[in-house]
Order: sequence, then C-alpha cells, then structure tokens
Amino acid sequence: MSAQSPLSLHEAALSLASSPDAVHAIEVTLAHAIEHGDLHANVKRWATEQWEGQQLPGNINRRETFIARSEFDAWLQRCPPA
Repeated sequence: MSAQSPLSLHEAALSLASSPDAVHAIEVTLAHAIEHGDLHANVKRWATEQWEGQQLPGNINRRETFIARSEFDAWLQRCPPA
C-alpha cells in the first residue's frame, strides 16, 4: 500500500496500537473523533443485524470506513491518542 492510499479505520488503529489488546480501544477513539467531526472519513455503517466483532460508536464499519492519510496525520498532530 502506498503512502497516499487511504487507511481503513482498522488499519489506522493497528498502526497506533502497542498491543493487540489496544486495537479496539483505539478504534473507539477514532470512531468518536469521526462522529464528533474531528476526523474526516469516508464512513460506512453497519445495519444492526450485520455487526461484525465489537461495536463502534455510530455503528461504524471498521474495515470499510476509510481515512485519507493526510487527514489521519493532521488529526494525530491535533489530538494524539492517549
């Protein structure tokens, strides 16, 4: 994948996670940022009966929601996750 390719929400979380156990918590942080307008993304939402894995705020689909790398990098500069 090139440096210009968008990241899925899941890929973005993986890039920040220090352990496999931290991935979901970071996905939730990213989903909150998207829902609150702090992070722009091309969002795809699950229908209630379609959920895969643990839920995210707003029923955001973690594998089919994409974040432009420039948006992700800018968000990291403004609001680095804890």
